[in-house]
Amino acid sequence: MKRTFFVAAFFLVTSLISFAQSADEKAVGDAVEKLRKAIVDADGATLTKLTSPLLSYGHSNGNLEDQKEFVRAITSGESHFTRIDLSDQTISISGDLAIVRHKLMGDTHNKGKEPAPVKLGVLYVWQKMKGNWLLVGRQAFKLP
Repeated sequence: MKRTFFVAAFFLVTSLISFAQSADEKAVGDAVEKLRKAIVDADGATLTKLTSPLLSYGHSNGNLEDQKEFVRAITSGESHFTRIDLSDQTISISGDLAIVRHKLMGDTHNKGKEPAPVKLGVLYVWQKMKGNWLLVGRQAFKLP
């Protein structure tokens, strides 16, 4: 009888952990989509809400920005995406951290430059803080 109880308890705990992780994966995926939309819309309030004050935002050209510089560059039009499409996204959760990888295809029209297509690989690090997933790290790299 005890054995049956422990087996049932094991499966219950495993199911609960799996459900919690899939709920977190969905929440992180939703946060990524909100970030994508906020970048295209140059929505500073949403960008600030989705990112940590400790943000380290790495660009494919080697530039590195903190939260304030990232939001300023997007809202000023210095870094202006007119389209962002994401594909091949994976989300891995470990405790309060999430690693997101995807491919980003888009179009930019940055200040003083001709419109240009971009094709990037992106690595995000999100952290769950006070029930919300915030972006703490991002690094992009050019895809062939």
